[in-house]
Amino acid sequence: MDLDPVFLSRIQFAFVIAFHFLLPAFTIGLASYIAVLEGLHFVTKQPVYLRISTFWIKIFAVAFGMGVVSGIVLPFQIGANWSRYSDLTANVVAPLMAYEALMAFFLEAGFLGILLFGRKLVPQWAHFVSALMVAIGTLLSAFWILAANSWMQTPAGFEIIDGRFSPTDWLAVIFNPSFPYRLLHTVTAVYLTTAFTVVGVAAWHLRHGRHVEEAKVMITMGVILASVLVPAQAVIGDLHGLNTRKHQPQKLAAIEALWDTGAGVPATLFAIPDEAAEMNHAEVSIPKLGSLYLTHSFDGVVQGLKDFPRADRPPVATVFFSFRVMVGMWVIMLALTVWAWWLTWRKRLFATTSFLRATTWAIPAGYVAVIAGWITTEVGRQPYVVYGLLRTADAVTPSLVGSDVLISLLLYIAVYIVVFGAGVYYLVRLARRGIVELPGDDTVRPDERPARPLSAATNADR
Repeated sequence: MDLDPVFLSRIQFAFVIAFHFLLPAFTIGLASYIAVLEGLHFVTKQPVYLRISTFWIKIFAVAFGMGVVSGIVLPFQIGANWSRYSDLTANVVAPLMAYEALMAFFLEAGFLGILLFGRKLVPQWAHFVSALMVAIGTLLSAFWILAANSWMQTPAGFEIIDGRFSPTDWLAVIFNPSFPYRLLHTVTAVYLTTAFTVVGVAAWHLRHGRHVEEAKVMITMGVILASVLVPAQAVIGDLHGLNTRKHQPQKLAAIEALWDTGAGVPATLFAIPDEAAEMNHAEVSIPKLGSLYLTHSFDGVVQGLKDFPRADRPPVATVFFSFRVMVGMWVIMLALTVWAWWLTWRKRLFATTSFLRATTWAIPAGYVAVIAGWITTEVGRQPYVVYGLLRTADAVTPSLVGSDVLISLLLYIAVYIVVFGAGVYYLVRLARRGIVELPGDDTVRPDERPARPLSAATNADR
């Protein structure tokens, strides 16, 4: 059997980075949430914010550690499987990754120790500052990684010397045409992922009569954030789509499974794309709606896939369906947010079991959305690693053997199932365990303990 090392290397990289991405998708937003909780406690002195923060800090520590471990694998894999890419883009990409380590990772890692173990060792303001620094560090990490990824999508500020990319304008490299939209879209997505995780965990505890005061606060904060970010994501996504139409028309055509260029193109809700026949089967579409949201005009012209050589087109079905999965998850978040406000108006937000159960079941929605969005972005860039300039087939290590890649892929799968399985199991245990408050617990100052139990149910659980 002929094992294609390029295809297997792509599968291996996709597998490893997808698992890694799930963790920052949670911890970036969670770090900011913890900083907000610490700030609220610092200003208001209300113990409920401290108890919630202490609870999520424990979960953050485990998720952050798993993210670090899974992230270490990536540069080794790039060096082993993608040495040509490393060589040709090193002058541009390597400094961006170095900035990420020096400015972001060291910042968050340095203050993480104070956040985890310094509650009684430093003044309250210093602990709040440590939480703020960790949150800023996670956002800086996203900034630099997305700058590198966006440059690969819409390269700018460089020249090619002896086949290698060399920067000529670092501001143009960093703030390349797609970077602002990609940064806003991704950060909003991970914040929503964290918001619905917090709401879902809080809803589970509230349904079981546990940590009632804390659960209500978490649900309220999560719903308020979702009320801002869910509609904002629609606007950001629209702007990102306009940018994609300008700079990556093949990707946009694949997202819409649009084969023929034309004015007033339809919005394809569902179809089975047939790349060989260059057509869609079982298509369900709405006339002219596609041009409206792609060009903001019912008669706007949109390029189809037939305008581009077959060798320059991305895999249509993968991009088409992954985009719709992402949008479907957004619709779920929108529906839950609207439902929450309707229940708030009826003063039934915390007493409607069906809503609480639905939010718990919806916890995976954010994670599915960010992975589906990542697939749309990365597969939609194919067949290029650096869009329009460096093909994926030319970026792989020349001496790579397909059987070796397959063996390493199977080993990765086996190890990740064990490591991530154990990590996720422990995270779920921590989330289900809830807020533990024991006499002498050094995470809560004695003068900040509540004077009485939160509820009879909480007492029984302890």
